[in-house]
Amino acid sequence: MTIEQVSQPEMLRQFKERFSALIEENQKLAEKVKENEVTALKLQGAIEALEYYNQETMSAPPEEDGEEDEDLAVGTTD
Repeated sequence: MTIEQVSQPEMLRQFKERFSALIEENQKLAEKVKENEVTALKLQGAIEALEYYNQETMSAPPEEDGEEDEDLAVGTTD
C-alpha cells in the first residue's frame, strides 16, 4: 500500500475549496429553513382559522326556515 503525498499548497487549496462548499451549502440550507418557517406559520394560521370556524359553526344552532319544511311534506293535502 502506498501513501499518497500531497503538497501543503495543494492541501491548502483542497481545504479552502471544501470550506467554501460547506459555507455555500449552509447558506442554502438556512434559506430553506426560513422558507419552511414562513410556510409553517401560514399553515398554522390556516389551521387556527379553520378550527375557530368549526367551533363557531358547531356551537351555533342550525338555521330554521319554514319554507323547507313545507317543501318536504310530500303527499299531504291542505
